[in-house]
Amino acid sequence: MTKQHKVLVTRQFPPAVMKRLQDSFEIIRNEDDHHMAADEILSLASDVSAIMCDPTNIFDAKLISKLPESIGLITTFSVGYDHLDAQAAREKGILLGNTPDVLTDATADIALLCMLGAARQATSAAKTLRDGKWGRWSSTEFLGVHMSGKSLGILGMGRIGQAVARRARGFDMNIHYHNRRPVTAEGLEEATYHETLEQMLKHCQFLSINCPLTPETHHLIDEARINLLPDNAVIVNTARGPVVDDSALIDALKSGKVAAAGLDVFENEPNLDPRYLELDNVFLLPHIGSATFETRDAMGFKCCDNLDAFFSGKPLPNPISI
Repeated sequence: MTKQHKVLVTRQFPPAVMKRLQDSFEIIRNEDDHHMAADEILSLASDVSAIMCDPTNIFDAKLISKLPESIGLITTFSVGYDHLDAQAAREKGILLGNTPDVLTDATADIALLCMLGAARQATSAAKTLRDGKWGRWSSTEFLGVHMSGKSLGILGMGRIGQAVARRARGFDMNIHYHNRRPVTAEGLEEATYHETLEQMLKHCQFLSINCPLTPETHHLIDEARINLLPDNAVIVNTARGPVVDDSALIDALKSGKVAAAGLDVFENEPNLDPRYLELDNVFLLPHIGSATFETRDAMGFKCCDNLDAFFSGKPLPNPISI
């Protein structure tokens, strides 16, 4: 592979990924890892053939329509692609690629961390300790709820949802799930499939959100659906923030309808609803589902594989199809 191919790299990626990009292509890089606005992307993309971005870069129909005709590929450092207007890209003849498979385990681990953190009052307990306010041991302080033996509902039984289910079985949880269709996979033989979300929710002492963000799933978990949950349920979201209606969840957390929530993703990231920060019964993480050295390198290499295939005239190994 020669360096005759020019690629715009909109963020700083892990060192091993950047080295592979530099060894293979002439890259225009984001030196200080600032957020590239649409105007800057357009100004730097005038003579490139491909773009490597991440979910902080919004390629909407307006931006895609203004991209130069030289661009034939946008590959994103993510599995989700709600930040890319796939229809607009297809109409302009631009291929899209992503990074499936490699972040499944890391994200599923974080879902269990959020589940445990929310269920066991980790936020308030840790804050008390760090603030120097931990007094004598008390039999009534920091009481949470068992995960073991409880019913877990999984919204979206794709790769990550299945990995969450397998981990939850280690806690002897009873697995329920809603998906577009039933799933046949090892370890899910005893899971209960529900054709509708509403049917599933009434069984969910814990709810793990693992579906993609689409127009149909935007604010899917709203007030009406939260009210279908058993009292004192625990909600975990490691998918995309806008799947949850923030106001509805916050009201439920305040009223006690929902006992606790574990959230790794938020609407309008990084500007999460400030009301979450006022609640002790939420366990909050800054979108670190894929944040391991191994996973982030693997994601970057998936993007590089897409670039290599594109410039070699071969089918993308990790295409986004609509």
